[in-house]
Amino acid sequence: MIRTSDRGFTLIELLIVVAIISIIAAIAVPGLLRSRMTGNETSAIGSLKAIATSQVSYSTACGNGGYASSLPQLYAPPGGVGQGFISPDLGLSATPKKTGYDFAMVAGNGSNPGPTDCNGTASITSFYATAVPMTFGTTGTRSFATDASSSIWYLAAATAPTQPFGAPAAPIQ
Repeated sequence: MIRTSDRGFTLIELLIVVAIISIIAAIAVPGLLRSRMTGNETSAIGSLKAIATSQVSYSTACGNGGYASSLPQLYAPPGGVGQGFISPDLGLSATPKKTGYDFAMVAGNGSNPGPTDCNGTASITSFYATAVPMTFGTTGTRSFATDASSSIWYLAAATAPTQPFGAPAAPIQ
């Protein structure tokens, strides 16, 4: 009598394993994407807080009471020596992109020209910085903003909260 080998898996067994793995992946992927989006939003809030804090340092140390009018101005070292007031990932461009968000900074409502800073650049009396998701619903579900008050505001939309703050923008801190 010739004996045949019964080793290995049948096609049905392999299909069942593939189906189980697919179901597990379908459950896990949305949670992973939500976690990534939450991380992006947390990073955007932290970056806006860094901008607001850097503006206060700039105003005190270099701006003669005024604020920087752009992120590259905030990045420039005082007197051209040492380090600037904000990190390169936010300060090398006027409109940086970081962790799924577009950042921008402009003069705030009612802002006037301020005194000349220690680098000979004109400052402003108020600023307004925003963080807007690059792809709404994928990289973030909320837009954020801050101003000279250092409060962080959010709006559950793909546009930045407008000045002056109010409905539908809500404060975070």
